[in-house]
Amino acid sequence: MKLTVSRSDNSETYYVQKSYRTDSGKSSTKTVERLGSIDEIKARFGEVDPIGEVKKYIAAMTLAEKESQRDITIKLSPRLLLKKDDQNCFNGGYLFLQKTYHELGLDKTCKKIEKRHKNEYDLNEILSKLIYTRILYPGSKLSSLDDSRRFLEQPESDIHQVYRALSLLAKESDMIQADVYKNSLRIGKRKTKVIYYDCTNYYFETEEDSGLRQYGHSKESRPNPIVQMGLFVDMDGMPLAFCINPGNTAETTTLKPLEDKLRENFGLSKVIVCTDGGLSSYENRKNDSVGERAFITVQSLKKLEGYLQDWATQTDGWKMVLYEGVNQSRMPEQEYDLSKLDPKAYAEALFYRERWVKVGKKGEELEQKLIVTFSFKYREYLQYTRNKQIARAQTMIEKGYAASKKRGPNDARRFIKQESCTMDGELAQLHCFSLNQEIVDQESRFDGFYGICTNLEDDAPEIIKTNSRRWIIEDCFRITKTDFEARPVFLQRDDRIKAHFLTCFLALLVYKYLEKKINRGGNHFTPTEIIGTLRDMNFLSISGEGYIPSYTRTNLTNSLHGSAGFRTDTQIVTKQTMKKIISSTKKGLIKD
Repeated sequence: MKLTVSRSDNSETYYVQKSYRTDSGKSSTKTVERLGSIDEIKARFGEVDPIGEVKKYIAAMTLAEKESQRDITIKLSPRLLLKKDDQNCFNGGYLFLQKTYHELGLDKTCKKIEKRHKNEYDLNEILSKLIYTRILYPGSKLSSLDDSRRFLEQPESDIHQVYRALSLLAKESDMIQADVYKNSLRIGKRKTKVIYYDCTNYYFETEEDSGLRQYGHSKESRPNPIVQMGLFVDMDGMPLAFCINPGNTAETTTLKPLEDKLRENFGLSKVIVCTDGGLSSYENRKNDSVGERAFITVQSLKKLEGYLQDWATQTDGWKMVLYEGVNQSRMPEQEYDLSKLDPKAYAEALFYRERWVKVGKKGEELEQKLIVTFSFKYREYLQYTRNKQIARAQTMIEKGYAASKKRGPNDARRFIKQESCTMDGELAQLHCFSLNQEIVDQESRFDGFYGICTNLEDDAPEIIKTNSRRWIIEDCFRITKTDFEARPVFLQRDDRIKAHFLTCFLALLVYKYLEKKINRGGNHFTPTEIIGTLRDMNFLSISGEGYIPSYTRTNLTNSLHGSAGFRTDTQIVTKQTMKKIISSTKKGLIKD
């Protein structure tokens, strides 16, 4: 390659060009890079000898090209031992996470924080390594530091610096969440017309409760203290914001404070909040009926007034949800009587009915639309599940286990009725257990029915469709618990607990963006497949030459490389090429 200059009347423009042979064998040249005017070159390469620096730059480009084209012969001897304590195998899968991390501008966010605090450690290095190891090698903070030594780029921080960084991250959590959201808009538009909210909890390794660690209703029925996380995601399932509360906090009280942060820090004031039934308090619905906010929430039919329960479960006056390309022969306004339909013929159909109702005290009433859906398939599922529970209850009665305490709303013991009696009317000593048919009948009344409430005037099928996507937030919780192993939590200080969940939140965001990129074009790679592949993308270091990939090239690795714009799946990756790849992963979309 060589430096060339193009001159016009009043200017000079410099280029990097190379010679090559055309298909016909003729010699020709092509432009590799436009360097610009001499002023642009000085700005890039410095005022002192800019042309000399450019020539060094071109020489390095030429060397790199030759490196990538030359064949490499490796001489190995079965007589020579490996060097003691010399690491020979490195993980390179984190590079795909690193590219997404920098695209989200998290390195720039760390710089903003460091400007306000005098740190003796590299916050960006610590945060990035905590995120990569949470995805690839989940474990304690100490194990995360050890596991980060598997990467091509070795950590420079120690465990004491990691713990100090956790305290700082906790303090800056709200700022980090807002900043990464704004940075994400540079990658693409966020779908925030509807945002989904839900809560879950994570248990601790210790049994001692203190601060955020409190005993509450564990969703995993663990006898340990828990901490509660509330999470907002957008319509694509991308995390928006989260909050951490003590484990004994009522879920319904967590929604409004986080909504306020979305409005104040994110600029999100016009949203539709979609939640499950556990968060659908009157206060939350009222709050989301103000200004440009709206709500869609699951409604328990068992908690409705009697006349509404009767209306919800009557058999006539139902319409069918029509989807594009399905049920096109049906009329939108056609009504059905469920009692006259063949369950097998209509197994895939979804029926609905709707009406406006008022709730709340007189003078403070809230008007909302009640939508009830019915599915024969859902009814069959509930009946099948209950019959299995009834069979377990019968077994408990027969074997004498019925006296044990009920452990949850879905425990088979709820179907067992206890009656106490004596022979002469004194203090009961005899207990009789039997199946409570009344409870069975009460539950079976609502088989196949499902309730939704909203203050929107949109068509019911559209509301039903929006609500049906609540699984995307449940999927986020599943990833953090199963793939990221966010629990049990071993930390004890509240600030470090908050920082732990901040890194889990950011790891989820980085992962979801990478997943979205590689699943374009009809791919459907699962989190287990993606994370497992990244974890297995190891390289054998060849001294003085480069790195040999020791992983299997697959459709998934092809998609990873295609989304990242670089390749590590050649027979050997030279040291110079690997340096360029690492450098390219740190070129984000956010400029200083």
